[in-house]
Amino acid sequence: MADLVDSALDTTVVLGFSRVGIATRRYLDEWSGESTVWAAELPSMSGQTAVVTGGSSGLGKAAATRLASLGASVWLLVRDEAKGQAAVEEIGDASGNDDVSFLLADLADLSTVRDWASELSASVDSIDVLVHNAGLLAEDRTVTVDGIELTLQVHVVAPFLITGLLLPQLAAAAGRIITVASGGLYTQPLVIDDLQSEHDYRGSTAYARAKRAQVLMTEEWATRLAPLGITAHAMHPGWADTPGVERSLPRFHQLTAPLLRSPDQGADTVVWLAATPTDQLDSGRFWMDRKPRPTHKVPWTRSGDAHRDQLWDRLIHLAGIDDPTP
Repeated sequence: MADLVDSALDTTVVLGFSRVGIATRRYLDEWSGESTVWAAELPSMSGQTAVVTGGSSGLGKAAATRLASLGASVWLLVRDEAKGQAAVEEIGDASGNDDVSFLLADLADLSTVRDWASELSASVDSIDVLVHNAGLLAEDRTVTVDGIELTLQVHVVAPFLITGLLLPQLAAAAGRIITVASGGLYTQPLVIDDLQSEHDYRGSTAYARAKRAQVLMTEEWATRLAPLGITAHAMHPGWADTPGVERSLPRFHQLTAPLLRSPDQGADTVVWLAATPTDQLDSGRFWMDRKPRPTHKVPWTRSGDAHRDQLWDRLIHLAGIDDPTP
């Protein structure tokens, strides 16, 4: 029964992505006796280090708070010093864990990302969990100081660079990479010939294509970094009530407000992926509400998958980094 209802929720979008979906799945799994899925306490993360980008608000802050509550040492990447300091204090108070720190960087400026990674690498010897959460939805096409379309850079190029720069620390812990994607990817394929959205730009389309690229990048990380003991996962938080959604999609936010998930609900699968023992998770999968989900709902979005090797090569070029493949 639980699997049938879950499958039905997965096809309805509105119910599956909303707070109704996560509440129903939690109830059904606990009711059917699968207590290890929802009811049981997650394992302690004491002694582990977690890094969360975009950790000063929304899903990133919610995930960081729960990771800290499990005992992890948490580092945040934020753009604003005042917001970073406030987030550190709030996360510490909420979790009872004062081992929370932040460093400044702007994913729209790769030089700051490199400086951030250098400073973080000098502070930690190993990273158990790297959460790529920072994101945006840009109404107009913008090119960054690095000459890269903003949406692509923030969601794909900068995370690729961060992962490459932090590879020694990730390998030291046999760590895991968790990328916060979006159900928006179901509407778009990867368009390798228009990776930077130069033709007929629409913010929602560029966002969905970047999220598709994130999932393909995750699959490549899972394969290419496996010899280092590193695993990779992408996840979909559902429709969550975050400052980013309210700011970028005000009409959508207004219409769906009663159905939106809380930030804690949206971040739940991030924390579950971070804390669950590695041997219980399949690397390279796409997850929502603690279960693997298909990466396509319609056949035509599969057309770009064949270009994953080209995507990898272009990201190496755009990020200005050596191929991290061992």
